[in-house]
Amino acid sequence: MDQFDVLILMGSASDEEVMEEAARTLESFAVPFRVAVASAHRSPERVRRLVEEAERDGCRIFIAGAGWAAHLAGVVASLTVRPVIGVPIPSSPLQGLDSLLSTAQMPGGIPVATVALGRGGARNAALLAVSILALADDDLREKLAGYRREMAQELDR
Repeated sequence: MDQFDVLILMGSASDEEVMEEAARTLESFAVPFRVAVASAHRSPERVRRLVEEAERDGCRIFIAGAGWAAHLAGVVASLTVRPVIGVPIPSSPLQGLDSLLSTAQMPGGIPVATVALGRGGARNAALLAVSILALADDDLREKLAGYRREMAQELDR
Protein backbone atom coordinates (compact mmCIF):
# COMPACT_ATOMS: atom_id res chain seq x y z
CA MET A 1 0.00 0.00 0.00
CA ASP A 2 0.98 3.64 -0.34
CA GLN A 3 2.99 5.18 2.46
CA PHE A 4 1.20 7.69 4.67
CA ASP A 5 2.16 9.83 7.66
CA VAL A 6 -0.96 9.90 9.85
CA LEU A 7 -3.64 7.36 10.74
CA ILE A 8 -6.90 8.91 11.89
CA LEU A 9 -8.83 6.40 13.98
CA MET A 10 -12.31 6.87 15.33
CA GLY A 11 -14.16 4.71 17.80
CA SER A 12 -17.35 4.54 15.73
CA ALA A 13 -18.72 5.76 12.44
CA SER A 14 -20.76 8.36 14.33
CA ASP A 15 -17.48 10.13 15.18
CA GLU A 16 -16.89 10.93 11.51
CA GLU A 17 -18.64 14.31 11.69
CA VAL A 18 -16.00 15.49 14.18
CA MET A 19 -12.98 13.69 12.78
CA GLU A 20 -13.52 14.88 9.20
CA GLU A 21 -12.11 18.18 10.44
CA ALA A 22 -8.75 16.47 11.07
CA ALA A 23 -8.85 14.95 7.60
CA ARG A 24 -9.64 18.30 5.96
CA THR A 25 -6.81 19.98 7.83
CA LEU A 26 -4.28 17.32 6.86
CA GLU A 27 -5.45 17.56 3.24
CA SER A 28 -4.89 21.32 3.28
CA PHE A 29 -1.23 20.68 4.18
CA ALA A 30 -0.92 17.80 1.68
CA VAL A 31 -0.07 15.36 4.48
CA PRO A 32 -0.86 11.78 3.44
CA PHE A 33 -3.23 10.02 5.83
CA ARG A 34 -5.68 7.18 6.18
CA VAL A 35 -8.92 6.93 8.13
CA ALA A 36 -10.29 3.87 9.91
CA VAL A 37 -13.01 2.96 12.40
CA ALA A 38 -12.09 0.66 15.27
CA SER A 39 -13.39 0.48 18.82
CA ALA A 40 -11.07 -0.08 21.76
CA HIS A 41 -13.89 -2.00 23.42
CA ARG A 42 -15.80 -3.69 20.61
CA SER A 43 -12.91 -4.50 18.25
CA PRO A 44 -9.60 -4.45 20.15
CA GLU A 45 -7.95 -6.92 17.76
CA ARG A 46 -8.86 -4.66 14.83
CA VAL A 47 -7.20 -1.75 16.65
CA ARG A 48 -4.04 -3.83 17.13
CA ARG A 49 -4.02 -4.91 13.49
CA LEU A 50 -4.55 -1.35 12.20
CA VAL A 51 -1.69 -0.01 14.34
CA GLU A 52 0.67 -2.77 13.22
CA GLU A 53 -0.25 -2.31 9.54
CA ALA A 54 0.04 1.47 9.81
CA GLU A 55 3.52 1.21 11.28
CA ARG A 56 4.56 -1.20 8.50
CA ASP A 57 3.24 1.30 5.94
CA GLY A 58 5.27 4.18 7.38
CA CYS A 59 2.72 5.90 9.59
CA ARG A 60 4.46 8.29 11.97
CA ILE A 61 1.58 9.75 14.01
CA PHE A 62 -1.78 8.46 15.21
CA ILE A 63 -4.84 10.63 15.82
CA ALA A 64 -7.56 8.83 17.78
CA GLY A 65 -11.00 10.31 18.33
CA ALA A 66 -13.54 8.68 20.60
CA GLY A 67 -16.46 9.54 22.81
CA TRP A 68 -17.94 8.16 26.01
CA ALA A 69 -15.22 6.18 27.84
CA ALA A 70 -12.78 7.15 25.06
CA HIS A 71 -10.09 4.54 25.61
CA LEU A 72 -9.08 4.39 21.95
CA ALA A 73 -6.14 6.80 22.16
CA GLY A 74 -4.78 5.05 25.25
CA VAL A 75 -5.04 1.63 23.66
CA VAL A 76 -3.27 2.89 20.54
CA ALA A 77 -0.56 4.45 22.72
CA SER A 78 -0.08 1.10 24.46
CA LEU A 79 0.60 -0.51 21.07
CA THR A 80 3.13 1.96 19.64
CA VAL A 81 5.97 4.26 20.62
CA ARG A 82 4.94 6.76 17.93
CA PRO A 83 3.08 9.93 18.93
CA VAL A 84 -0.63 9.55 19.67
CA ILE A 85 -2.96 12.54 19.74
CA GLY A 86 -6.35 12.01 21.36
CA VAL A 87 -9.48 13.89 20.37
CA PRO A 88 -12.25 13.67 22.99
CA ILE A 89 -15.65 13.60 21.27
CA PRO A 90 -18.66 15.07 23.11
CA SER A 91 -21.12 12.29 22.29
CA SER A 92 -22.32 11.10 25.70
CA PRO A 93 -24.88 12.46 28.15
CA LEU A 94 -21.91 13.98 29.99
CA GLN A 95 -21.25 16.16 26.90
CA GLY A 96 -17.64 15.02 26.54
CA LEU A 97 -16.36 15.41 30.10
CA ASP A 98 -16.00 11.62 30.30
CA SER A 99 -14.13 11.54 26.95
CA LEU A 100 -11.84 14.37 27.99
CA LEU A 101 -10.90 12.74 31.28
CA SER A 102 -10.48 9.28 29.72
CA THR A 103 -8.15 10.69 27.07
CA ALA A 104 -6.18 13.12 29.21
CA GLN A 105 -5.72 11.05 32.36
CA MET A 106 -3.32 8.43 31.03
CA PRO A 107 -1.05 6.72 33.55
CA GLY A 108 2.57 7.81 33.66
CA GLY A 109 4.61 6.06 30.99
CA ILE A 110 1.97 5.82 28.24
CA PRO A 111 1.49 9.39 26.98
CA VAL A 112 -1.36 10.66 24.85
CA ALA A 113 -1.35 14.28 23.73
CA THR A 114 -4.91 15.46 24.31
CA VAL A 115 -6.55 18.34 22.47
CA ALA A 116 -9.86 20.15 22.90
CA LEU A 117 -13.26 18.52 22.60
CA GLY A 118 -14.95 18.17 19.24
CA ARG A 119 -14.23 19.70 15.81
CA GLY A 120 -11.80 22.31 17.14
CA GLY A 121 -9.89 19.54 18.85
CA ALA A 122 -9.84 17.47 15.65
CA ARG A 123 -8.40 20.45 13.75
CA ASN A 124 -5.83 21.03 16.49
CA ALA A 125 -4.88 17.34 16.46
CA ALA A 126 -4.11 17.60 12.75
CA LEU A 127 -2.18 20.84 13.28
CA LEU A 128 -0.17 19.21 16.08
CA ALA A 129 0.59 16.30 13.75
CA VAL A 130 1.70 18.79 11.08
CA SER A 131 3.94 20.50 13.66
CA ILE A 132 5.57 17.20 14.57
CA LEU A 133 6.11 16.28 10.92
CA ALA A 134 7.45 19.78 10.21
CA LEU A 135 10.39 19.14 12.55
CA ALA A 136 11.97 17.18 9.70
CA ASP A 137 10.35 18.93 6.71
CA ASP A 138 11.26 22.53 5.87
CA ASP A 139 8.49 22.89 3.26
CA LEU A 140 5.85 21.73 5.69
CA ARG A 141 7.25 24.03 8.37
CA GLU A 142 6.90 26.99 5.97
CA LYS A 143 3.31 25.99 5.10
CA LEU A 144 2.49 25.89 8.80
CA ALA A 145 4.14 29.26 9.41
CA GLY A 146 2.13 30.69 6.48
CA TYR A 147 -1.07 29.26 7.92
CA ARG A 148 -0.35 30.99 11.23
CA ARG A 149 0.44 34.28 9.48
CA GLU A 150 -2.87 34.10 7.62
CA MET A 151 -4.75 33.51 10.87
CA ALA A 152 -3.08 36.57 12.40
CA GLN A 153 -3.88 38.69 9.33
CA GLU A 154 -7.55 37.70 9.52
CA LEU A 155 -7.71 39.46 12.89
CA ASP A 156 -6.67 42.72 11.23
CA ARG A 157 -9.51 42.59 8.68
